[in-house]
Amino acid sequence: MRVRVLFFGSLRDAAGKSSDAIDLPSGARVRDVISHYEARIPQLKAFLPSTALAVNQQYANPESPLNEGDEVAFLPPVSGGSAAGEKLPARCSIVREPIATQSILSRLKRPEDGAAAVFEGVVRNQTRGRKTLYLDYEAYETMALREMETLAAQALDKFQIRDVALVHRLGRLQIGETSVLIVVASAHRAAAFDACRWLIDTLKRTVPIWKKEYFEDGAVWADGEPFPDEIPRANPGPQGSPGSESASK
Repeated sequence: MRVRVLFFGSLRDAAGKSSDAIDLPSGARVRDVISHYEARIPQLKAFLPSTALAVNQQYANPESPLNEGDEVAFLPPVSGGSAAGEKLPARCSIVREPIATQSILSRLKRPEDGAAAVFEGVVRNQTRGRKTLYLDYEAYETMALREMETLAAQALDKFQIRDVALVHRLGRLQIGETSVLIVVASAHRAAAFDACRWLIDTLKRTVPIWKKEYFEDGAVWADGEPFPDEIPRANPGPQGSPGSESASK
């Protein structure tokens, strides 16, 4: 059977490609895909302890079974279009144009709201003392939107809030531009603040979006936060993200 394989962020650089297709025997599992690329891409092994896996846009583990036509993705720690046949709610979106914060805030607010908490993630001009020129964001888009919708639903269930909006931008962003927007509307400010903080913290750990930072002396994939314990890794070795530590000149 044939499966499609995707690589993102620093893993794409290590593999030297963003996608591939391989033939596997019937009954193969995700671990067989891992073994295939370990043998052909030696540097991949160093990434595996911090790498998550997905099959058909759902987090998976090495023992997950595979079928003809499946899509397997290798996902490095995250740094923060809709699927065919699906209609995704408007509260979450991925865009490539500047995020219209005021427009989104105005659409979300209602007369019954006593609070609207707004968080904007903004591109800053330096990282650890190195002058930043600009950032490039990429995502596993279909899965990212699904994960964002899941987070929105969880926030509505977890906190006493009325509605949320999550927007993430992809592509090249200049200094001062907004990369991610979260708006939370509720009757009371405490719930809005708590939900907003939970949403951005969780998004940065679980939604498959990555950023590459460009400096005057090179570029580097930003260090990602470790995946939560409930998301399996490609292998159980020590955590780390070797591809994010060395700049490409």
